[in-house]
Amino acid sequence: MKKTIKRTFRVSKYVIYKETLVDYKEHFWSFLGAFVGIGMIAFIQSHSVSATENIFLIGSFGASSVLIYGAIQSPLAQPRNLVGGHVISAIVGVTVYKIVPDIIWLSAPLAVAFSIVLMQYTKTLHPPGGATALIAVSSVGKIPELGYWYVLSPVLSGCIILLFTALLFNNMTANRSYPTHNRFKRLLRKKHEHTHKMKK
Repeated sequence: MKKTIKRTFRVSKYVIYKETLVDYKEHFWSFLGAFVGIGMIAFIQSHSVSATENIFLIGSFGASSVLIYGAIQSPLAQPRNLVGGHVISAIVGVTVYKIVPDIIWLSAPLAVAFSIVLMQYTKTLHPPGGATALIAVSSVGKIPELGYWYVLSPVLSGCIILLFTALLFNNMTANRSYPTHNRFKRLLRKKHEHTHKMKK
């Protein structure tokens, strides 16, 4: 268990370190991707419902944008994690809300905890998914009224917009590649080989 925790910590440190080596051009593409992705969802929001009801522009999309535009090498930022994590968490959140709608001290932790476990079980771990589940049980107004439609829109529809934008802007230069599972594995293998050589 200790070895697994240490290895996970080393991998996380390495991924964060690699992300800090991005040059100014890469920062530009991160900015542009996030701007367009969130901008499209905000545009739909502003032309579909009143300004006081944030149905489409849920907060967890902001956190997803950090991952899929700013940390594209992370396993947590890959398409399977983005879409699967949000959708599973949305289903969990709505289900918990239907079972215990008026007991926030119970529904909130249940929604987040169950969403984490199901994301782990399905290998779709995406940290903003926890927020998606929490939004389903803690919001007031239109979102609770949507029921399971919340899973399709705003969650799934928003994820698709963010994903297509990420596929476009994260492949604009030779230094960026998304999805990046294979590239990430190669980076880990190189890091492991380098560490192994240093130990010798």
